[in-house]
Amino acid sequence: MIHLDLIPAAKKIAIFVDVQNIYYTTREAYGRQFNYRKLWQYVSPQGDIVSANAYAIHRDDEGQLKFQDALRNIGFNIKLKPYIQRRDGSAKGDWDVGIAIDVLDTAKEVDRIILLSGDGDFDLLLSKIRNDLAVEAFVYGVPSLTAGSLISAATKFIPIDQDLLL
Repeated sequence: MIHLDLIPAAKKIAIFVDVQNIYYTTREAYGRQFNYRKLWQYVSPQGDIVSANAYAIHRDDEGQLKFQDALRNIGFNIKLKPYIQRRDGSAKGDWDVGIAIDVLDTAKEVDRIILLSGDGDFDLLLSKIRNDLAVEAFVYGVPSLTAGSLISAATKFIPIDQDLLL
């Protein structure tokens, strides 16, 4: 007889994607785009993906709309901020605070957070959820363009390489 209480429950996983960061780092390092479907296929067998958010900047660009639809079809919830063009010609579109808030809220309900970003600003966030909530924090990033502090703060760093590119 199998005691159900002895069978470990599937891990609850939440995925957070800093879309701009992943787009620019994979383009700079490899001249290619990230394969979100392959990511989903890789993560799915590790547990139940209970939440998956992709954070992007909204432009009324046909290519971007198709990309967002593709992400939705994979299983991602798309969160958009407007693209802001400043008077000096520079652009603004940063999701760091929004991602941090969502990670903190979600970390209370999952066993593993997966963050796709190379941004070192997230190192304190990952340290907090690991230390205070005992949640695993996996980071996917381009090795040469991911902050060392972020890699150090992660439970596990998974390098984005040729296998995760289109």
